[in-house]
Amino acid sequence: MLTKLIRSVQPLTLDLLDLNMAKKRIRIDMEDADGARYDIKLEGNVTRDKVLKIFEMMDLMNIEEEEEKSVKMDSIGSKIWHIVDKFFPMGKFTSTNILEKYEDEFNEPVKLSVISTYLSRFTSKGKVERIRTGREWTYQSIKITQKQQ
Repeated sequence: MLTKLIRSVQPLTLDLLDLNMAKKRIRIDMEDADGARYDIKLEGNVTRDKVLKIFEMMDLMNIEEEEEKSVKMDSIGSKIWHIVDKFFPMGKFTSTNILEKYEDEFNEPVKLSVISTYLSRFTSKGKVERIRTGREWTYQSIKITQKQQ
């Protein structure tokens, strides 16, 4: 898996909706699990489409690597993320949905509070977004996709 994804971005904040403005400079330094380093630099007229192409390339590199080795599910957090990724890659879900799928998939009990804690951590890491719906949170995976033109 790619680690150390974005080391420096200039300007400091990267707003994908705002990239059609003035000239910018973006530098992305990556290192994969084998220690190979990738340095990507975009300078000048950096557009949203160009940045999305870089993210797609990064995603392709990650997919190839995941196919080479099996996914380790030795922790509750990795099992919960597996459920999110497998059953809810684009749709919305609640912690109760994850609880049901978790118990069906792994045949082991888990407390709803544990799932809620991990989903909150995934939210903090930017993996999922959440919205308050009544008395509970509704979650959705954050995926960067390019609009088809």
